[in-house]
Amino acid sequence: MSVDTAPSPVPVKQRRGEEAVLGFGVFGAVLSVLLVRFLVPRPVSMSDNGDGFRVLCGAGIPWRSGPEPFARLVYDVPGGTCEPTYLLSQSWLASAARRIGAHFGEHESLNLAVLGIVSSALIAAAITAVVLGLPGRRGVRLAVAAGLLLVVGDSAFFGYFASVLGEGAAFLGLLLVAGGLLLTARVGWWSYAGMAVTVLGGVVAINAKVQTLMILPLLVVAVLLVRPGGRRGLARWVPSLLVAAALGGLTYAAQQSVEPAKAPDGTLAARPGDDSREINMFNTVFLNIVDGKHDTQADLAALGLPPGFARYAGNGWWHPNPATLDPEYPRYRDKLSRHNVAGYFASHPGRTLEVLNRAASDLLTARPDYLGSFDASAGLPPHAQEYRMPVVSWLTGLFAPLGLFALVPLWLFVAWRGVRHRRAALGAVLGLLLAVAVGQFVLAALGDGIENVKHQAVALFATLLAVPLALLPRGAGRRDPVICSAKPTHP
Repeated sequence: MSVDTAPSPVPVKQRRGEEAVLGFGVFGAVLSVLLVRFLVPRPVSMSDNGDGFRVLCGAGIPWRSGPEPFARLVYDVPGGTCEPTYLLSQSWLASAARRIGAHFGEHESLNLAVLGIVSSALIAAAITAVVLGLPGRRGVRLAVAAGLLLVVGDSAFFGYFASVLGEGAAFLGLLLVAGGLLLTARVGWWSYAGMAVTVLGGVVAINAKVQTLMILPLLVVAVLLVRPGGRRGLARWVPSLLVAAALGGLTYAAQQSVEPAKAPDGTLAARPGDDSREINMFNTVFLNIVDGKHDTQADLAALGLPPGFARYAGNGWWHPNPATLDPEYPRYRDKLSRHNVAGYFASHPGRTLEVLNRAASDLLTARPDYLGSFDASAGLPPHAQEYRMPVVSWLTGLFAPLGLFALVPLWLFVAWRGVRHRRAALGAVLGLLLAVAVGQFVLAALGDGIENVKHQAVALFATLLAVPLALLPRGAGRRDPVICSAKPTHP
């Protein structure tokens, strides 16, 4: 009589030990590289484009200023108070940095060097989660880690992590979500850790900006596609539904924590400029549609705007002579709506493709030239930028003039690889990153009229984050669900 035995528990313990060594090794190596990249020879950041007051107010610092030519590494708390009216999860990271800095003599100020160190540690943890979530040979997994490090450390992205701009939180959240979903597919406590990381990263990414709220339904679909720990039946669906519910509930609670700016009577915005949606639609109409380069009167008629508004063609919200100063503007203000703009683009496919192609070039350009990397004490010219790790953005910049002709093939490659990995968690991750990239691209292209290079940063980051994962060979996303020893079986 023969006796078949399952794998001995010794190899399982050895495997767990190897995974632990790999995890600590990756975390330590990535964190060391990022800290050197961030601090040597001096810290780098992103200068405030004028929107940083939102993150600062959310972190308890009532700061208000316009665009700055230099990065500011320390924000002291001035007199007065502020009520957050716009949620950005970067404020949560800034608040954490303030509390940590208080233990090192920073008192109540925000030191962006502390924020950069905190962000670097979270990035290292996220890349470690991706590596531990991927099966396969150690060399392949380390190659993926190196690819991800090139993306997050690129000069086009890294400065956002230590800034008062919202994009850094979106980058970090997407990276955490990728690692969390991959870990969720593992069995045992790895799966529970993965679900926790997915919720954490998801809430950070979803609430990074108003535009990133569209990540919520996409992430819920990805969560439902990943089978936690190889479970089946009810045990497979309950954890996924709980994660989805947590994402929705926490996002709702976060969004309810701020109130839109209102007039003293509590009914209207204090001024039109307090409504960022109106600003975005205004700029889309007068910079992307009624831009003075096409048939202005036909475009005005299609939007339901008066012919006299032709004098404002190409004049954005902050132009010295915008349409908001026209006595007729209040009558036509409702025409500057998402529904009206969407109807225009749907009925003018040629103009839509033109706008999308220009936006694709902006996306691949990767880096706006007006966001400086250094503070004034560095002795460099205004808006000076660092190029410590420009590999990825340099490559995309080479293809920027091609616009959609370069971007669409890249997306098709990611989509193809996602289909190839559709039976594994990796397929869900690739699908999520691609959907986020395309969604953010369309929102920024057709819903913003200014700063299109900056506003396409999330779409570009999601695209490039998918590339190292998409290069994995077929089957690399699958993991043997049996990672613990089984009892002997007797026929």
